Amino acid sequence: MTDRSRYFIELCFNGTPYHGWQAQPNALTVQEVLNGALTTLFRQNIETLGCGRTDTGVHASQFFAHFDLNSTSPTPDARLLASLNRMLPNEIAAKRFIKVLENAHARFDANLRTYEYHIHFNKDPFRDQFSWLLREKPDIALMNKAAEIIKEFKDFSCFSKSNTRVFTNNCSVSEANWTENANSITFRISADRFLRNMVRAIVGTLLQIGRGEIDPKVIRSIIESGDRSNAGFSVPAHGLFLAEVQYPYLRNTEKN
Repeated sequence: MTDRSRYFIELCFNGTPYHGWQAQPNALTVQEVLNGALTTLFRQNIETLGCGRTDTGVHASQFFAHFDLNSTSPTPDARLLASLNRMLPNEIAAKRFIKVLENAHARFDANLRTYEYHIHFNKDPFRDQFSWLLREKPDIALMNKAAEIIKEFKDFSCFSKSNTRVFTNNCSVSEANWTENANSITFRISADRFLRNMVRAIVGTLLQIGRGEIDPKVIRSIIESGDRSNAGFSVPAHGLFLAEVQYPYLRNTEKN
């Protein structure tokens, strides 16, 4: 019988001032700030483990981490959530605490993750940190034709940073499409897992297709090559959001 209880915390953050989620030496990260605030709140050392990594400048409209509390800790509730938000900087917001089983894992239990990449076409100071400004609109139909092909594959080595410590580069992509609004476009992609830099490299490759530089069908040979140098450039981080993370034991209706 354990004397500790495990909780998920749901949060969102503006990644602009942070070197990503994961704590690292000599760099300010979201995890470091959150750990410090939770440690102060519960008066014990708290180490969170997140649902994944985000690169420097990448945002999250939904993110989960888990942490353990000893038996003497107060039960996390709405009052403590409000106190935590007063401690956190404006760029980070805690949305809820969720009591989970002691073996629940924020990273390994997630069965679906969704990212969005935002692009706009007119200069807008209110979008500057959260969307990438392009001057010319690409061909959305061509990019969606190529995005549909992406779902046929599992091995996405060609879109991954080299020298990453993972056991496999296989991912199951269930959704990949562009939508268009008046002065902006958004790429949305869902999968069971993602590789480092994968979404930004996919977006860069699709933009080359949308500009007419390569044919949509060429994306098959790019993916089959497994070679990062054959894929497109990595788009800037500030347009990328981790938009949704799903778990088999958390219902979507529970989201704030």
